[in-house]
Amino acid sequence: MPTTDLLEILPQVGRLAWIGLRPARRAPMRAVEEVEVLAERGLVGDRASKAVRIRPSSRQVTLFQAEHLAVLAAFMGRPLRPELLRRNLHIAGLNLHALKGRCFTIGPVLFEYTDTCDPCSRMEDALGPGGLNAMRMHGGITTRVLEGGIIRVGDPVRAA
Repeated sequence: MPTTDLLEILPQVGRLAWIGLRPARRAPMRAVEEVEVLAERGLVGDRASKAVRIRPSSRQVTLFQAEHLAVLAAFMGRPLRPELLRRNLHIAGLNLHALKGRCFTIGPVLFEYTDTCDPCSRMEDALGPGGLNAMRMHGGITTRVLEGGIIRVGDPVRAA
């Protein structure tokens, strides 16, 4: 079977493992159990959804691979909390990069994969020395919201 056909096979269903909101620039993340998601805006209560833009942002919501938290903790030599990574949604059980070029749902909400979410120098402050390098290739993805709704921890994540 050609690789292009193999890339279309995505039988796994993931789940939303954690939700975090950052109400203002450089503010700490705040964990919540559910959140309203607005089409073309993002998560209600998150600073990204408050920004006024001429064109919708391609970074409305950031997602992180929940399984990578253990990898980062091993690299850093200590346990890490999800809020330190400054990504909005942690997804378990589904390889986020397999969603590249696709739309997908979390609960009733439709998202579009837009890019990788490369780590920035803030990871040195959040994780300590070496934080940026620990997160390289583990930064997650950015998304755009196509259809809004309410999402909750535990909601299924599926390719659309």
